[in-house]
Amino acid sequence: MRVLHVMECTIGGTRRHLRDLALGQVAKGVDVHVVAAGLRDEGMLLDFERMQAAGVHVQRLDMLRAIRPSTDWRHFRALKGILRETRPDIVHSHSSKAGVLARRASLATGIGRRVHTPHTMAFLFSALFSPFKRRVFRSIETRLGQATDRMIAVSESEGETLRASGVIPFERIRVVPNGIDPDGWAGAEPLDLAGFGLDPKRPTLALIGLVYGAKGQDLAIEALSDASLGDWQLLCVGPGEASEFEGLARKLGVVDRVRFTGARSDIARVLASVQGLILPSRWEGMPYVVLEAMAAGCPVLAHPVDGARDVVVDGETGVLCRGISVPALIEGWQRFDGAGPLERARWG
Repeated sequence: MRVLHVMECTIGGTRRHLRDLALGQVAKGVDVHVVAAGLRDEGMLLDFERMQAAGVHVQRLDMLRAIRPSTDWRHFRALKGILRETRPDIVHSHSSKAGVLARRASLATGIGRRVHTPHTMAFLFSALFSPFKRRVFRSIETRLGQATDRMIAVSESEGETLRASGVIPFERIRVVPNGIDPDGWAGAEPLDLAGFGLDPKRPTLALIGLVYGAKGQDLAIEALSDASLGDWQLLCVGPGEASEFEGLARKLGVVDRVRFTGARSDIARVLASVQGLILPSRWEGMPYVVLEAMAAGCPVLAHPVDGARDVVVDGETGVLCRGISVPALIEGWQRFDGAGPLERARWG
């Protein structure tokens, strides 16, 4: 069987998902081809090399996240040419832009069964897009959904969200949960928080992920400014432009308790250094970092987004907030604080 994966959004968890999936499939004897962009994260170039070394056929096509009609048309034509050349049995697209281009190329050429993994739907992103854009995105997904043979959710709760959205007949939805190798996460050597300019004697939560609106760094900083959480600190780890969020921390008077480190590779050590992981995301599919925290024995405070509510059991493996908002995050954080070190250790 020959599978062609297509992805533009080669950052964060989607990048990792593509790499793990391609390597896993080629190890099982599947003829795997990957067409992906390399603009968003330079680490994707290392993934290209790793996949090629394992036997994956890799072709770089620098699709763009933004809508650029002339560029998108050029990439659509390129994908049609790649389909005619490779003749895949399955065209597996990932995320929004590649989901449109690859499925339309498959329809235009009549080549391949169409499988799509949305990794959350763009029309749900109320904090990023206007109502008009979200209506357009929903319309596009609904039309393409009728021609999609299977849609893959990366968690049970994302599957529920996809079924409720109505963009594809529910019987075509399949759930294939994200997963990690649990070895190597527990027992890591802690980092010295003083090296980040934080007080090692104060309780600290780690917020690990891309620095942008979907991940909710602003919500966590606003929650941290509540007087009831005055002892806590926030260590934000991940790539992206942090100046806007640092400005918010300064405005709210908590800049001395918030640090942004940029991207790091020693996540196990970060998790060993803090009292818990905070996931203030506005939406997710199945966040790898929650699975990593659990493997590391690090308790989790999370918004009830897709994926998180599958694995974070309130009062047993952490605290699941009662909504997705700053007040809900404050209330959940207060419960996390009130549990005390011994109870939180039991959650981890």
